[in-house]
This record gives sequence, structure tokens and C-alpha cells, in this order.
Amino acid sequence: MSNPSGPYSPGPMPVRRQLLRAGLGLAATLSLIGRAEAAVTAARLVRDGRAARLSLTLGRGAEWRLSALLRPARLLLTLPGSPWRAASRLPGAGPVAGARWDGQRLLIDLTGAVEVRASGEGGTLLLEIAPGGMSAYANLARDGLSGQVGGGTAMTAARPATAAARDRPLVVLDPGHGGKDPGTIGVRGTHEKRITLAAAAEMKRQLEAGGRCRVALTRSRDVFVPLDGRVEFARKRGATLFISLHADSAPGARGASVYTLSDRASDSLSARLARTQNNADAAGGLKLPPVSPEVERILYSLVRQETKIGSARLAQHAVDSLGRSVPLLPNTHRQAAFAVLKAPEIPSMLVEMGFLSDRRDEAALNRAPYRAQLCRALTGAVHGWLDRHEAGLASAG
Repeated sequence: MSNPSGPYSPGPMPVRRQLLRAGLGLAATLSLIGRAEAAVTAARLVRDGRAARLSLTLGRGAEWRLSALLRPARLLLTLPGSPWRAASRLPGAGPVAGARWDGQRLLIDLTGAVEVRASGEGGTLLLEIAPGGMSAYANLARDGLSGQVGGGTAMTAARPATAAARDRPLVVLDPGHGGKDPGTIGVRGTHEKRITLAAAAEMKRQLEAGGRCRVALTRSRDVFVPLDGRVEFARKRGATLFISLHADSAPGARGASVYTLSDRASDSLSARLARTQNNADAAGGLKLPPVSPEVERILYSLVRQETKIGSARLAQHAVDSLGRSVPLLPNTHRQAAFAVLKAPEIPSMLVEMGFLSDRRDEAALNRAPYRAQLCRALTGAVHGWLDRHEAGLASAG
């Protein structure tokens, strides 16, 4: 999965050290060192009284993360960097209706609320899954568990959510416009700022339900946020991905489209959209964060190139996923100099969910089920990107 010239390749050690000294905070750089390779070579699910016991044979030092969904009742077991080489389906036992490997994680379907205890012996992960109260299960859904299999008889204790959640990648969602800036006003009077905020809130809900990442919004209410403030918001928090949501105006255009950063626009529509978005806070002026003086030009160029490749991969995931769910603008992935995408170390994309200048797009975007469908596609794109990201880090280690 790893591309030797892509953003997740290890590169020469001196460059990594320079990047770390430069303080650019690249999550990929920080994760490249010292990862032991592991694989699931055996999996067994058996009944143990009223409970079920799941045992997975992994390599030394394997990491794991467990999250839970409320509806449907399901556990999600993620094993970063550990290929699955065991049976892909496991029969039900006790409160477990069945389990299956979906190519990314183990999906454990439940008959109801459960409590989970984790332990380790040698290179084996043991999960005891017993019927439990709804309160305890809700805590598990909120917090999750994580740990690392030890080489001997010990395993690190399962960490509750505050610690586990901090380890998850952060996705920053940017609802375009807001406050005194309504954005585009549709043919039937719809304000873009309202659509983008509603979509961002729905996408946040879906991403958090998946348990794969943390999510933050650049605005959670109807307030004005300057473009440089949106970029700085993501940079200060060490975001892994940045996604800006919009629903602009363009005569004759209809359907969703995806944009990534380029000094030269790929077409006249992209150039015009970039000018419109970049002028959103023209009165206050745009002041993008400067790069630290000690960062040499060659290192800065390296980071920007890695980010550009990561952004392109995110955009491709988005186009593929959106294409199965909603109408698309022709030549769906486009490029332009959007100021809000200029964080040098964060893969970013801007999504035009549709065009409020088109009556059909406006009507669709005003419907909550349609926005949920669109957000499911974007959530799937984020999960696809994270899967490749984790696989790249594992192979680089």
C-alpha cells in the first residue's frame, strides 16, 4: 500500500531528524520510528458461561483499539499495522452474534449491551465479552479501550477514553462562511452558511460514531471566522486532515465536486470559486501563519510535496465515495489556490456539496436525509484515507 515516493515513505533518517528539529509536527514523521510488525495468525471465539471469549494470536508489541456502536450494538476492533491472516468469519457465542473481518477491522455484532475486559498472555489478545448494563456500554461507546500486547505474560492495561481518544487522529471540519458572511444565497433564499454548518454537524456525528478519529469544527454556531483563523485552528491542534465544506454559486453547474490546493487553477470555474472564497474576509486581510525561520527551504518544499500528495489521495477517496451516492460535477476533482487549504503540513480538501444556484441542488441540500447520505460518503472517504495512512506508517516502520 505504501508508495516509496509518497507521504508515508520513511525517507532518509537525516531528513526525519531535521523535520523533527524544525518542529513541523508531522504525525507521519513522529510515527515512523520503532514500530514492530505484527499479524493476526489465529482467531477464536468461544462461549464461556454467559460470556464470550475472543482470542487473537498476534506478534510481539501489537497495538489494538476497541470502540463500540450503540445502534446497531457492535464492537469495532482495530489492529493498526497488523494484517489479518486468520479466518475472516467467526461464529456467534454468548452475547456475540458473530464476528467478521471487513478488510479494515473486526466487526463484532452483539445481541445487546456488554461489558468488556481485556488481558494478554504471550502474544495473545484476550477479550472477555459479557452481558452488561446500558450505562457501562454507553461509557464504552464514548471512551473506547486500547492497549498493546506484551512480549511475555504482560500487556499494557486498557486505557480509558481520555487517553485513547488523544491517540486518535484529529479531523477538522470547516463549515464555510458564518455570521456576517452568509456565503451564497440560493435561488430560493437558502444561506450557504446554514447548509455548511448542518452538514458539518452531521459529518461530525458520523465520524465520531465510527470511533476512528476525533473531530473538531472551526465553528459550531453562526459566527464569522476569518480564513486565517480556520487554518490556524487546525494547525494549533495538530490536525491530521482538514475538510472545508461549501455550497457555492456557479451558473449552469450542478453536483458535488472536490478541490485541492494548487498555485494554478485547473479551470476557470475553480479559479472563480477560489477568488470568491478567498475574498470572504477581504476586509480584514489574509495573514497566513509564517513558517519558522529555522526551517530550511528544502525541508519546507518536502513537507508541502508530501501534503500535496496526501491531499490528492483524500480527494480521490472522496470522488470515489461521492460518486456512489450523489450527483457529481464533471471533472469532479479540481484544483485552485484556495487560501483555506494552505496549511503546509495538513492534507486538505474543499468540498462543494452542490451549488445553491441550481434549484435541484438547493432543494436536495435542504433535506436532512440527503445531507446525511452525502456525509456518509465523505465519512467513508476519511476512513479510506486513514486506513491507507495507518498501513503506510506500519510498512514504513
